[in-house]
Amino acid sequence: MKHLIETDEGGWTRLVLNRPEARNALNTRLLADLAAALERLARDATCRAVLITGANGNFAAGADIAEIEGKTTTEGAVDPRKDHWAAIRAFPKPLVAVVEGFALGGGLELALMADLLIAGPAAKMGLPETNLGLIPGAGGGQRLLARIGPARAARLVLTGEIIDAKTAYDWGLASYLASDAQAEGAALAASLALRAPLAQQAAKAALIEGAEAALALATERAAFEALLDSADKAEGIAAFREKRRPDFRGE
Repeated sequence: MKHLIETDEGGWTRLVLNRPEARNALNTRLLADLAAALERLARDATCRAVLITGANGNFAAGADIAEIEGKTTTEGAVDPRKDHWAAIRAFPKPLVAVVEGFALGGGLELALMADLLIAGPAAKMGLPETNLGLIPGAGGGQRLLARIGPARAARLVLTGEIIDAKTAYDWGLASYLASDAQAEGAALAASLALRAPLAQQAAKAALIEGAEAALALATERAAFEALLDSADKAEGIAAFREKRRPDFRGE
């Protein structure tokens, strides 16, 4: 089974995250495939926009816990996922995320790299990494800060709260709230594909620089890597697997 389904829609491309058995959790293989697809589509003049969505009613429920569970700080520092995330962020063309169901942790970090985010009525979004004794590792906390401001970003990151689609739209996390998110996303991607491509790319680059120039992205990543060796991280993941409340000791 392909973990990433790619469809040429004529002027734009649809990419579907396809790990439904794991609610499309972003394991390293899927993230690598997504990064490679976007790098290739960046060079393809016939593709002027990309839509990313998830299979079976979810966007992506986070990173793959099994991969994080045994990962150490040393391994985190050389993790190939960092290059995959960088390649996704470097995609120069308009990127649309259609979020249905869960977009949590790494899933929301991916959606936050999209230029336009369309939320379906059942969408649930959050950065619950602190529940596992960790913090966002792909810039999610910083991009959330830029998107919705410090008060709301702190609320989501520090409490692990998961918000619904209307709240995400009201707060400015989502660009659109749509009853049929897939149809709205397809129409939007098709419309973007008809616009001046050089202007679109220049506008995107300027918007990203304006939003992210002052963000502490490297600091956030370094803190994530340091936490990989903590006893609290081990306890948080054990508690998640055992479906119990974690007993964090600050170790």
